Parts: sequence; C-alpha cells; structure tokens
Amino acid sequence: MNSTMFPADKWEDLRSDHLIETAELAERIVANDPLLRIVDMRGSVVTALIAEGVQTAQYLGTPEAYAASHIVGAVYLDWTRDITDELDLVPIQAAPPEKLKRILEAAGIGDDSLIVAYDAHPASQFATRLWWLLRLYGNENVRVLNGGWKKWIAENHPTTSDMTEHSTAIFTPRIQPEWRMTAEQILADTDRVLIDARDADQYTGRIRRGSRGGHIPGAKHLPREAFFAPDGTFRAPTELSQIAEQNGTDPTKRTVAYCNGGVAGTSILFALSMLGYSQLTNYDGSWNEWAERDDLPVEL
Repeated sequence: MNSTMFPADKWEDLRSDHLIETAELAERIVANDPLLRIVDMRGSVVTALIAEGVQTAQYLGTPEAYAASHIVGAVYLDWTRDITDELDLVPIQAAPPEKLKRILEAAGIGDDSLIVAYDAHPASQFATRLWWLLRLYGNENVRVLNGGWKKWIAENHPTTSDMTEHSTAIFTPRIQPEWRMTAEQILADTDRVLIDARDADQYTGRIRRGSRGGHIPGAKHLPREAFFAPDGTFRAPTELSQIAEQNGTDPTKRTVAYCNGGVAGTSILFALSMLGYSQLTNYDGSWNEWAERDDLPVEL
C-alpha cells in the first residue's frame, strides 16, 4: 500500500511547506524579511522515578535559555503557559482562541506572518506543538526549523541575547475542529488509526505516569523519535514513508496521535502531514486525561 495520498514526486514540495532549513532561515534574516516571525519554543519535560515503575513529569519552559542566547529576531513563547489553557484541569491543553490571539498579536505574529518555530528537543516536539496549534486555528503559514537550535548552533549561524520586539499584529483564529479529538470521540470512532507516540516502557505499562499504566486499546506504538535522524533532522521522505507504513498507518483513515500531554504526538502528525496524510488529529488530553478517568479502558 502506498503510505501517502500524494505521489512521491510531491514529497519535496510538501516538505518545504512544513520545514525550513537553517541556510534559508539565515538568508531571510540577512534580507530582513518583514513578514518573518521566528518563535523560540525551547522547553523541557523533567522526569523522575518516585517508585518502582512510577514516573512523574514536570513541564518547564526555559526563558533563561532564550535570555542567554537565541536566533536573531526570535521572540519567546513558553509552551507551558503562553499557548495553554490554564483553566483546564488537564495539564497543558491547547489555549482557547481568545488567549492565543492575545499572545500572538502582542508578539507581533499576525495573519500574514511567516512563522518559523524552533526548539532544542531531539524530536522538535515543542516546535511541532506550535505548528499543530496554529493548524487548529486555521493558520498554515508556519514552518519548523529542521534540526532546531542544535543544528543552528553547530553551523555557527548568528545568535543574540537582545530581546526582540515587533509591532502589534492582527491574528484571526479560525478553528478547524478536525485537528483536535476528545476521549469520547476516540471511543465513538472505531474506524480511526490510533498512534501512541510515547516510549515503549510507557506503552507497555512497565512505567506509568498517573493512576494507571498501559495504552489506549487498539493503539499502535510509534515513538516520535522514529522519524528523526541522529542529528535531530527529519528523515528523508522515503524513510518517513517506510516507517509510517511499517507501523500500520493508513492515509485513507483518520490518524489520531497521542502521548502524555498532546505534545510529542504532534511530531507524529507533522511527519505524516509532510507525506500528504490529510486526516490528522491530536488527542490533546492524551494519557494525562485517559489514565485518570476510570470510565476509559486501558490495555497493557
């Protein structure tokens, strides 16, 4: 089965619609592209074993890293606060439209901006989280920096500690509900492909976060790292296609990704989107919600 809705000769076009390479970004910075808005999404998930087989996780932004050094012209968004719904009982859920509008407009990010997101994560999951959130709100003019901060630094591209300010912009959220799914929708939709992006120990229940371990029944295991080369860049399109196909994805069906907090799963969605998959959804509540609800089934 061809693992994409698009022929292979379209993969490079799709890739350039999703990724920006370090050399191109450097050129745009030098050219002082007036539409360019670079967003530093660096953050971390700090885990600890508190008992045998039981793990905790702390979600952190890293504004101090941005203050010390960042890509010239970049603004900083904290993935734990700026783009989340602080009123939701489930941690780090997507920010509601009115909040995202306020945050992005204040950062100078508007409807006409070319948004470039980067982070320092080996699977670019904080940058892809912003990509997904913008897709959820109808903005497709966003790219992820291939290789992120690590590649930018390795190639000695310019950095600065100067804070960046842009004039206020106008951002218009246009929600695309198909990009986000609830637990109830997952239970009701029996014809979807469900992808668990967490590591193997969490998938099998050997390590658990929250009240219960294991995975959502029927979920296929595809850790986000599978789509990345050792240097932190996305693998070539043919490799992405093979990995997707070998792990049971189906471009004719809706693909729903999840993880612990709806962040790592966006790396999966991003990679599949580069292959032309058109029915992509994030279970935003992910295991943070599923594990705590006794009315939801678990499989080991």
